[in-house]
Amino acid sequence: MFDNAETFAALSSQGLLEAAEAAARAIPPAFPLDATVAVNPFLGQAEEPFAAAAARLARVAGMSLTPPRAGLAAALAEGRVTDEDLEAALAASPSPLKPASLADLKARMAEPAPERCALPTVADLAAKATGVDWPAIIARCFGLWAAGRFDRGQALWSPAPELSAWASWRAWASSDLTPEIAGLAGFCAHVAASPDHAARAILAAAEALGLSAPAAETAFHRLLLDLGGWPQHARWLLWRAEMEGGTDGTLIDLLAIRLTFEKALLAHAPGVAAEWSEIVALHAAPVEAGAEEALDAILLEAAERGWQRRLAASLGAGPAPAEARPAIQAVFCIDVRSEVFRRALEAEDAGIATKGFAGFFGLPAAHRPHGSDEAEAHLPVLLNPALNATGHAAPAAEEAERIAARAKRAWGRFRQAAVSSFAFVEAAGPAYAWKLAKDGLSLASATAPSPAPRFDPPLSPAQKAETGAAALKAMGLASGHARLVILMGHGAHAANNPHESAYQCGACGGRTGEVSARLLAALLNDPETRAGLAAHGVSLPEDAHFLAGLHDTTTDEATLYQDAPAPGHAEDIARARAALKAAGAATRAERALRIPGAKAETVAARAFNWAELRPEWGLAGCAAFIAAPRSASVGADLGGRAFLHCYDWKGDEGFGTLELILTAPVVVASWISLQYYGSTVAPEVFGSGDKLLHNVVGGFGVVEGNGGALRAGLPLQAVHDGERPVHEPLRLSVLVEAPREAVADILSRHPGVRALFDNGWMHLLLMEGGRVSARYRPGLQWEAFGAEPMRAAA
Repeated sequence: MFDNAETFAALSSQGLLEAAEAAARAIPPAFPLDATVAVNPFLGQAEEPFAAAAARLARVAGMSLTPPRAGLAAALAEGRVTDEDLEAALAASPSPLKPASLADLKARMAEPAPERCALPTVADLAAKATGVDWPAIIARCFGLWAAGRFDRGQALWSPAPELSAWASWRAWASSDLTPEIAGLAGFCAHVAASPDHAARAILAAAEALGLSAPAAETAFHRLLLDLGGWPQHARWLLWRAEMEGGTDGTLIDLLAIRLTFEKALLAHAPGVAAEWSEIVALHAAPVEAGAEEALDAILLEAAERGWQRRLAASLGAGPAPAEARPAIQAVFCIDVRSEVFRRALEAEDAGIATKGFAGFFGLPAAHRPHGSDEAEAHLPVLLNPALNATGHAAPAAEEAERIAARAKRAWGRFRQAAVSSFAFVEAAGPAYAWKLAKDGLSLASATAPSPAPRFDPPLSPAQKAETGAAALKAMGLASGHARLVILMGHGAHAANNPHESAYQCGACGGRTGEVSARLLAALLNDPETRAGLAAHGVSLPEDAHFLAGLHDTTTDEATLYQDAPAPGHAEDIARARAALKAAGAATRAERALRIPGAKAETVAARAFNWAELRPEWGLAGCAAFIAAPRSASVGADLGGRAFLHCYDWKGDEGFGTLELILTAPVVVASWISLQYYGSTVAPEVFGSGDKLLHNVVGGFGVVEGNGGALRAGLPLQAVHDGERPVHEPLRLSVLVEAPREAVADILSRHPGVRALFDNGWMHLLLMEGGRVSARYRPGLQWEAFGAEPMRAAA
């Protein structure tokens, strides 16, 4: 993050290095719109207890980390939460400030939570003193510069792209008269005279503001949050650089910029100095959870225990798994939306068995699509690509696609340019009447599938066998294959939606699972692959055929890709198509009950309606991750709220697959869960606002209105139906069927994952025989489900 020794030494000399680093790491990354993936907005607080993080975020963001208490009171009245849940949550709380009894807890629960207010910045104090809205002016000035600085092809001009962010802003702000017109006299000269390096600017500003190292961490964090989503974009730049083995100093540059405004405003309004000194003292105080944070944490856990109790009652009660070989197996992504479709598919045809696995199907590939040389990562963001693939077609078709793409880009720039856009509307506007009518009436159609992807460079026979065996073993398919095995990725179609990639497969880097499914199906049908599988412990019948598919989660239609002829499986494929079609209809009927104004026959059309604010609910409602044999959940109606990962520990020698599940899919699922949680409980801080007001900026994010702060996170319409939240904000409950000794061993070797459970960001429950049997407690402790704690057997 600190890109040279001078920066490091400058900040270290004043003890501000750790403060600046901690404040920067406290900011979550925001991925660009073309590859949006869910990000845990509390990523920087994962190493501290949930209640302490609540106190920290109240100080720096003025937000509550828990849902309103009235919601729990309603759940208690409805019986979804019981007194037993409250008592258990109270007993489990480690806080010395917790209520003394259940009666005390219920009495305090009836009281409204106190309003959380962030500690004011100098800009806030100066606004109150001068009557000028300095925070809004800073947001406007900074946003105009940042939109151009971070542009990814939308703007026609970017300010000094060859310079660092700090140097670029200095050049910009030295000539921007907006602050001076608002009354901040001499600001341009102030910026021009500021240090030429961000580190020295931070030191100068911290000295002028009286910020000591103890006060700086939360003061710096407060100022970065004050810039909205721009620091989150900078945090993504750092994330990407570190994944590639490098670093990026943009986030520190943004901190220097915001501190420079503070320094100038303190000089402009010296009357606020005394009040500012009091704020600095509050920043210097240790962050500690108080009685209110302890109470709200207990109430949240009670709600979660109520959900876990109801979930546990629905598991392990389904029919026993069939002993006969299934006619068809369908491996779906663990995405919660597939739970509804899988349940419908199994109900439609008893000869079909479904499994769950991450939607990239174990192939960490970078893919160059048809008509492009840009490599797209089709894998979880926690991983780096290990394979390369391409979808390039024959030279003539490839050249035609590239020419068409260039023409489309040129036409788009002509329509959006500062001068020609006005003439375009006057001259060509009427010609677009039919297109607008067609989109408004949902008459558009989905695009045709792209050419089949292939590995580039090709894999050797040994690599094919090794890669194919690893994927099959991870999916629990080392043996027992059906005649037809469908690898069902997922994606979503949505018209006129900047956040469309957020509905795609998170395991595929915010893209559809089509590429991964088609790559693996072709690999597993390859004779060279199959010839080497036995040497890797995989028993594959000669008549087993793999077929790639894609589940569109907005229309609930399934596409099958017959990239290779399979005449011997024509009847199997026809049977699969019929079952998938019927399951799609049943899924649409179930989903229509949750979507405002939708009917079963109109759900699919929402995908093509450019005016539709809620084409689907995405992963709203997600609350559980279950890693167990399908027999544990088969037949259970989980309401599209559970990630279902098939796992049988009896076939997992050495527990390598269990380790992979706990350290990769579980972590990704926690990111998804907490993003929906954060966008629901704190939409002003961790949500992207109202879709109706969105404007795409720079090709990477959105702002509300015509400028200002970048908005990151989920739109309001993704978690709210207009009257009430549709996402119930609960922390993820992870259910694993495996020996507690193996789970404890893995957690002890992965402190980052263990911290998520120890600090209360997720729950961990163990299963035996399809039933929930034990609950994890901090410190590698266990308690019988609903009983008193007992020491782990690890």
